[in-house]
Amino acid sequence: MHHFVRRTAGIIAALAVVTALGAGCDKNKDKDKDSASSTTTTAQVTETHTPETKISTPNGEIAVAGGILDKYNQMGGAASPLGMPTGAAKDAPDGGSVQEFDGGAIYSSPTHGTHVVWGEIRKAWEEQGGASGKLGYPTSDETDITGGKQSEFSGGTITWVDGKTTVTEK
Repeated sequence: MHHFVRRTAGIIAALAVVTALGAGCDKNKDKDKDSASSTTTTAQVTETHTPETKISTPNGEIAVAGGILDKYNQMGGAASPLGMPTGAAKDAPDGGSVQEFDGGAIYSSPTHGTHVVWGEIRKAWEEQGGASGKLGYPTSDETDITGGKQSEFSGGTITWVDGKTTVTEK
């Protein structure tokens, strides 16, 4: 019984040290921002910690992080029509990013937000050049309209009604 108490005390002490170190890192974050350029690298590393989830897929573990992870979870994650990620997030035009999933893609743009593109609307959008084309980034998720679906893009709209896709540029 005496060994159990000593081990428990040791574990609690170790957790206290880890917690104190973690709390100290948060206090230094603002200090690092104001420091000279030699510590700017430390501040940048601290700020790049975004929530990340690694998902086991047939192709191994694939990370989903940041705004893409938020949207993925909002859509229902692996149980949604998006399904499982097929690869890591990649850079997209104008500072954006994209991550592919079995059932579609999530695009994230600093100016247009994070949105899902899938199905026939995605096919038509990609035929128009995707994020690099005249339609640009999605500015909405797909919405229901009478007889079909619609997605807004920075340069226009794509509708899918009664099996027919229409692209309208602004």
